[in-house]
Amino acid sequence: MLAAPLPLSLFGTGDCRVADERRFVRHQLDPCCWVDRVEGFLRGSDSLFREVERSFTWEQGRRLMYGTWFDEPRLTAGLELDDPVAPAVVGSAVAALEDRYKRSFSGLFCNYYRSGQDGVAWHGDRIGRRVVDPLVAIISLGGPRWFAMRDRSGLSPGRRWLLHGGDLLVMGGATQHHWEHSVPKSASGPPRISLTTRAGWPEGSRHAA
Repeated sequence: MLAAPLPLSLFGTGDCRVADERRFVRHQLDPCCWVDRVEGFLRGSDSLFREVERSFTWEQGRRLMYGTWFDEPRLTAGLELDDPVAPAVVGSAVAALEDRYKRSFSGLFCNYYRSGQDGVAWHGDRIGRRVVDPLVAIISLGGPRWFAMRDRSGLSPGRRWLLHGGDLLVMGGATQHHWEHSVPKSASGPPRISLTTRAGWPEGSRHAA
């Protein structure tokens, strides 16, 4: 299930590791919602893309729309952070997140966008239905692909970021309650894998998208 060749990224080659210098740039969406972005959070992300692509068990999800079942235009995989198949660098990335935000992250939910014809429509993560002000951290591999956000109320202007391989994006505050996000389809979009982990799940709960 190998994707098309990846475009070369600035910090994509070499062994994968968390960057020594990490510049968190905060984007305030509204008074209670924010996004942090770190460009080049991971070094050597292209090799991690190939490792994750090969070693994870990818599944084809299906959704019921207007009385008909449709294949989701992406593949998904879910596992725990201590799963043997999880690359060691993921643990290092989570440790860096926990040091930054002083909260415990758990679970790893992954999306594989095989080409620009894959994407995901507007939605909010399910954790926002159960947890007040969760953190949702997304590490992007491959790409670049656009990541778009919009205010559910329509009062604040929409935002979008072009995420490259190795970039990190963290949604925090009340973002999962008041905003939605999407990965739009693109005629010439390259393959991309997103690694998502979250802070806020109750102890012992099952992790889901």
